[in-house]
Amino acid sequence: MSSDSLSANIAQHLPLMAAVQAETAALKVPRGRTSTGDIHYLTLNFAELEAEAAAWQHRLTTAGVQRGDRVLVMVRQGLPLIASVFALFAIGAVPVVIDPGMGRKTFLKCVERSQPKALLGIPLARIFSHVFRRAFSSVSIRVGASSSSTARCPTNATTPIKLTVADSATDELAAILFTSGSTGAPKGVCYEHGMFSAQVELIRETFGIKPGEIDLPMLPIFALFNPALGMTTVVPEIDPSKPAMVDPAKIVQAITQERITNSFGSPTLWLKIAQHCTREKIELPSMQRVLSAGAPVPPALWELMTPILSSGELHSPYGATEVLPVSAVSASTVLTETAAQTLQGEGTCVGQVISPNEVKIIRLSDRAIASIYDVEELPTREIGEIIVQGPTVTKTYDALPKATAQAKIADKTTSSITPAESAGSPSPDTCNLILDTSVAAAAATVWHRMGDCGYLDDQGRLWFCGRAAERVETKSRTLYSEQVEPIFNDHPEVIRTALIGHGKYPNQRAALVIEPVDPSVVNNSSKCRALGRLLRTQTRTHPLAGRINLFYFHPGFPVDVRHNAKIHRLTLTAWAETKGVGFEVDPKR
Repeated sequence: MSSDSLSANIAQHLPLMAAVQAETAALKVPRGRTSTGDIHYLTLNFAELEAEAAAWQHRLTTAGVQRGDRVLVMVRQGLPLIASVFALFAIGAVPVVIDPGMGRKTFLKCVERSQPKALLGIPLARIFSHVFRRAFSSVSIRVGASSSSTARCPTNATTPIKLTVADSATDELAAILFTSGSTGAPKGVCYEHGMFSAQVELIRETFGIKPGEIDLPMLPIFALFNPALGMTTVVPEIDPSKPAMVDPAKIVQAITQERITNSFGSPTLWLKIAQHCTREKIELPSMQRVLSAGAPVPPALWELMTPILSSGELHSPYGATEVLPVSAVSASTVLTETAAQTLQGEGTCVGQVISPNEVKIIRLSDRAIASIYDVEELPTREIGEIIVQGPTVTKTYDALPKATAQAKIADKTTSSITPAESAGSPSPDTCNLILDTSVAAAAATVWHRMGDCGYLDDQGRLWFCGRAAERVETKSRTLYSEQVEPIFNDHPEVIRTALIGHGKYPNQRAALVIEPVDPSVVNNSSKCRALGRLLRTQTRTHPLAGRINLFYFHPGFPVDVRHNAKIHRLTLTAWAETKGVGFEVDPKR
């Protein structure tokens, strides 16, 4: 089958690969250790994985799941998750994926808003759905999945071994994936089939991924792209709900044993792995690339990874749940050109914009912007809000018309994007992009407001300075997290820092919360003052960091569950204002 005849449905790639490389390993799921200490894997080739997905398709359709139905997926990573989600795509059903680690109250709100017709879940999830009936009131179909990561789908003699893939259009709703909610309530992002296809192509072309490679995806959803890329998926020994608790030795063993060539993981995860490899003097010669995202990659990680990846390189793609990838940067660029600038307070370089994406820097505004004609584009090196247009830019949030209007800007092909209240209550069966013209949503082109601040340099590279919602506006100037924190993070007694602001715009007072290497510092006022004075002395002459002389000390920052890397600075602000003890350091000292 030629690529021209493929459906836009991403599930189509699984039977295609099963036809082209049936005997090639498609999936490996750990299930213990051998007598020699090697990881013992359940291994399925592409033909077997297709048969497993076909069995799930049969089970789901028999239960009543149909094309267009929303299906809340509450399945642990492993074989059941990958095979069942491919089955849902193939049916044309819409998987709804919500991070369970976001907290029960928030999770239930997301479930209630997304209005799933079916629940595909492990036993605990199905019990949970009965206990909290109100949030799950839309669910009329419950399909069980095993809690075991290696469990096969129950089959019978009549179960097909070939996947029947719906001929989905590019603009047909494919999935609803929730944001992490690091600077606000999590939102359901509406993905169309064409957006997934575009993501696959951009990732393949940007990073030179070839069929036959072996991937260790430390974010489960990334495994769904691998059949389309022709890569073998090796499931890592990691709890996605507690990524910071990963045992780096197990990850390194998987990489060396299976000769992994590619892996995606947050900076927090890869820092732990890199520190382990450095201590044990381990190189990872099979690795061609490591992709790290979810938060800015600190300069120290770029340096640590370079000798470890003796035949490969660390890359950092920039993007968001709403659009990925936007740009990318590699270790060679960072270490030779941009790391020094980051440590001087110029922000974090996130690389060249990936074609055919287009990025603009616009005047920062907290208001909704209806049309691209209403923006003020800023010149090179001036900090503003980052907006992006491209084939992977999602158009709407699910059942959140105000959030959609706030985050999307209509392009020249559309007049404006407005909230949907005037059109009545949002439908649970549709994602709500309301255009005030007759242009169909499918044809609409929108710009996504990243919610990030940054600038473009003279070479066309994009620089990230911080989240707009986390900026600090003082009487004299605006401060951004990525222009201040790296300067303090470079100190050996500091794990990480968080820029916060007391008061309201534009009369805030800047302060810094510090997570020290030595936890005893937090509860010792003398040690807090001493470290504060030391940091103040180090940064006194810096034009940005030198403005801060109020310090707080925190034992462990609140971070997102998905990457364990995004700092909840607004939560730290509330903590500092209600419970924290600030230490003032004389600005003249």
